[in-house]
Amino acid sequence: MSLTRLQINHVRNLKQVKLRDLAQVNVFFGRNGSGKTSVLEAVHLLGMARSFRGSSVKSLITHGQTHCVTFGVANSPTIPGVGISLGVQRSLAGEAVIKVAGSPVKSLAQLVEHLPLQVINADSFELLTGSPAARRQYLDWGVFHVEHRFLEQWQRFQRCIKQRNKLLRHGKIRDQELAVWTRDLASSGEATGDYRRNYFKLLAPRFKAIARQLLPALADGLELRYHQGWDRQSTYESALEASVSSDMEQGYTHVGPQRADIRVLIDGRLAAETLSRGQQKLVVCGLKLAQGQLMAEYGKGSCTYLVDDLPSELDQDHSRQVCELLAAMKAQVFITCIDRADITSVWPEEDSDIALFHVEQGTITPAGISAG
Repeated sequence: MSLTRLQINHVRNLKQVKLRDLAQVNVFFGRNGSGKTSVLEAVHLLGMARSFRGSSVKSLITHGQTHCVTFGVANSPTIPGVGISLGVQRSLAGEAVIKVAGSPVKSLAQLVEHLPLQVINADSFELLTGSPAARRQYLDWGVFHVEHRFLEQWQRFQRCIKQRNKLLRHGKIRDQELAVWTRDLASSGEATGDYRRNYFKLLAPRFKAIARQLLPALADGLELRYHQGWDRQSTYESALEASVSSDMEQGYTHVGPQRADIRVLIDGRLAAETLSRGQQKLVVCGLKLAQGQLMAEYGKGSCTYLVDDLPSELDQDHSRQVCELLAAMKAQVFITCIDRADITSVWPEEDSDIALFHVEQGTITPAGISAG
């Protein structure tokens, strides 16, 4: 899906913004602090009901206001000319009101499937340098949008491990009660692991192919390695049985999908410890682009990319390569830069028109159309 309209109310310094006739490529340019990144945040709020900055809702809402609202219309990937309205309101108290096609929804998953988002910004480096939790979240985003049975098993696993850990912390446990939750945990955990593993088999070669375009000199040495969270030679049920003593002693479940991880290696060493900052950014772009390609091929349409300050850490040639890959995917892109030429000079000339927006002190002004 892609957005055709966007309305932003009281998101940071964006008090009231209305954008119509959004293009496939939307470039927001202006000085630092003008509100460019806040536009991307607003789109993220519309698709995920939260900011990608990880800050509290209070800091997202314009000072002096009680809530912020984003509203948009996304076109249908299967029915031309049909739009679906999306709306998200967040209050200072943290409450969220989500509407799809004018009707309230309680499940975030119902919102996410209508506006799948990928973010490329400074925080994306956490895929290489951050905790395993960031990489699990990255992996699960892809599995969710490609394998639609995954969510049910993942939610079941979360319930089971929460209950099992609660029992383990109590100390005195009846073996029969623990066995019931262990059995259900083994079943949902095995299914969760299978879905992730099957998706990873699709992801790894796709990433490798993109890396050959972005980092040709390093591509042969680049490797994605997946750890499922327990011995790959063992079933999850067997792994749980083997760790039951340490689980009971320490009060939590040691093995399972909750410990899964993806690592990026270069010649057998962690990419985060070996590559330059610019090379790391290209690897991160490769990871994000690979997921977008897989979703378009196996899921329900394309995702929308939110790219904050692409030229940072990248020279013009590498920025051009990333733009060429984005253009080839036909995905909608919201991208920020300081000078409009930072993007217009590197976006493929044969691609569709680019909508330009100048951002200054929270005010957004259409700045025309640039053909390539």
